[in-house]
Amino acid sequence: MIVIADASCLITLDNIDESDLLPKIYDEIYVTPEVAAEVGDSLPAWALQRSSSNQSLVEQLTSDLELGEATSIALALELADCLLIIDEKKGRRVAKNRGVKITGTFGVIIQAFEMKLIGDPGSIVERLESVGFRISQNLKDNMRKKIH
Repeated sequence: MIVIADASCLITLDNIDESDLLPKIYDEIYVTPEVAAEVGDSLPAWALQRSSSNQSLVEQLTSDLELGEATSIALALELADCLLIIDEKKGRRVAKNRGVKITGTFGVIIQAFEMKLIGDPGSIVERLESVGFRISQNLKDNMRKKIH
């Protein structure tokens, strides 16, 4: 499965020194050039860059979303059987309404736990929150149910 990562996930995982989780879970991880620019020097070498060819859709989406989110959603709509990692509520809603399969940084953490790549997702949740990543109590409760 092809994965497209928005900047939020890459920046957040880098901030907690866990950016190596993504290539352990997914084979191909793409970012748009706009997301690459947003991430800057912390963009991992394994992140492949790919542009969306549908500029009219990108322009349409940027009326409601930031450029990185808009280009990521547009690219996801061009690729068959892909997963978009996106955290922002508005972007998630737009992607979902357009039929894009989505997950978020928290979903990546749960998947890493299920694949036994991390031992205790609770400690990563604490680290995520310490760098300002907001996680709803509902998501935390769902995680506790999955790990017990």
